Amino acid sequence: MKGFSKKRVLTIISCVLLCVLMCSLTVFAAEAEEPATRFYSTFWALVPPIVAIGLALITKEVYSSLFVGILVGALFYSEFSFEGTVMHVFEGGIINVLSDGYNVGILVFLVILGAMVCLMNKAGGSAAFGRWASEHIKSRAGAQLATVALGVLIFIDDYFNCLTVGSVMRPVTDKHNISRAKLAYLIDATAAPVCIIAPISSWAAAVTGFVEGEDGFSIFIQAIPYNFYALLTIVMMIGMVLLKSEYGSMKVHEDNALKGDLYTTEGRPYANASEEGLSSKGTVLDLVIPIISLIVCCVIGMIYTGGFFEGNGFVEAFSNSDASVGLALGSFFGLIITIILYMVRKVLSFGECMACIPEGFKAMVPAIMILTFAWSLKAMTDSLGAAEFVAAGVKEFADGLMGFLPAIIFLIACFLAFATGTSWGTFGILIPIVVDIFSATNHELMIISISACMAGAVCGDHCSPISDTTIMASAGAQCDHVNHVSTQLPYVIAVAAVSFVTYIIAGFVQSAFISLPIGIALMLGTVLVIKQKNK
Repeated sequence: MKGFSKKRVLTIISCVLLCVLMCSLTVFAAEAEEPATRFYSTFWALVPPIVAIGLALITKEVYSSLFVGILVGALFYSEFSFEGTVMHVFEGGIINVLSDGYNVGILVFLVILGAMVCLMNKAGGSAAFGRWASEHIKSRAGAQLATVALGVLIFIDDYFNCLTVGSVMRPVTDKHNISRAKLAYLIDATAAPVCIIAPISSWAAAVTGFVEGEDGFSIFIQAIPYNFYALLTIVMMIGMVLLKSEYGSMKVHEDNALKGDLYTTEGRPYANASEEGLSSKGTVLDLVIPIISLIVCCVIGMIYTGGFFEGNGFVEAFSNSDASVGLALGSFFGLIITIILYMVRKVLSFGECMACIPEGFKAMVPAIMILTFAWSLKAMTDSLGAAEFVAAGVKEFADGLMGFLPAIIFLIACFLAFATGTSWGTFGILIPIVVDIFSATNHELMIISISACMAGAVCGDHCSPISDTTIMASAGAQCDHVNHVSTQLPYVIAVAAVSFVTYIIAGFVQSAFISLPIGIALMLGTVLVIKQKNK
């Protein structure tokens, strides 16, 4: 069994253990409505994503793994009817998700971002920025910290963060021989984990909407110091960069990058991209102005959809915003400004600008395909009642385990977001349950548990191969998707383990002033231990 690596064995064992854990929950479907299938609201609802994730990690092939997961979900839903399976794969899955307005808005945003990246490359803006950065950023640590800083600054939306940070910092990290896998991790770790602690972001708006009967925005603010996974992820990133410590498969990628191989594996997106045909007139401004225009236009687009120009306040407009429409509108106007800029400066002709649009679309096709399959897989789990299954499980755990409940909720949210690839869906399932359990009894424990739900959802979303944010981070870094997932998983697990311990402490002391410093100390201690073991 030489070809069957230790990692694959561990992956399969982990999946089996999760199956045993979730099978122990006894859940009954709602009596008021006849379930569509006998598999509804049972553990079988979570089998399709487990199959897809397991296959992706073992075979290193994403598209077929996701499709097999969709097929398994459709088989369960139709109770193994051939016609029902085929119809549910397409009508209930792929066609359904591609006809959803929110999803289409995200795809439009992706295509326009791809076109803008292609324009900036063609105009020579990215190359000029790379030359400028090589003069001002002198070290590998400086390049990584600059990536982290930019990721933290772009906190409006995780999709926007992934693609923008990737296009700006890729020339810089390439110059300093930082692997694409490490760049993808830095992008991913400053996307959702930063958005979930930023009061003015699309994520804050989503969480606020799920807290019924309470002041959602106020609760979001109070929950920030308890969002241990997000805060400790930032601590770990900076600690690993400053201490120059890597481990797991990421260390292999980074060691190879120092020798000039940024990819390590056969998945080498854009490795052979030629710089022929790039404009010689490009300057740093040809990258900076489009990026700033994009940020400003996307902010305006989001507050526009939230009613800012109809009299709503800035924060209220963000809370009510439609991220999909706002980002599509903002990116469209950012694209128009970029084309006009290049034509006025005579960097690119109108024909060259138009040629970049289909090129940008082609660059985003892999991300669009993975997103479509991931959304379809989520539709399968929804149709099988995964939400109801997990909700009932959480309520069963709540009895007699109040002090441990934040840690338990964190684990359940991790697993649910990892299996379904959605953190927002996890919020929608768990937050109303938490509010219902604690709203009339213990307000502080309610805040901690809501934060544990958010942190767990972000953790699972962060490392899930079928998460849209993970897919976007791979696209932004132009890194092979399975490489990104496999290299960042050990990092996520380390932060998740420390966060779990910290939530146990928080559940009993119920004070962020005590639990958060303990969590930071544990995280830094973990980084130091890793560095010593590497020596």
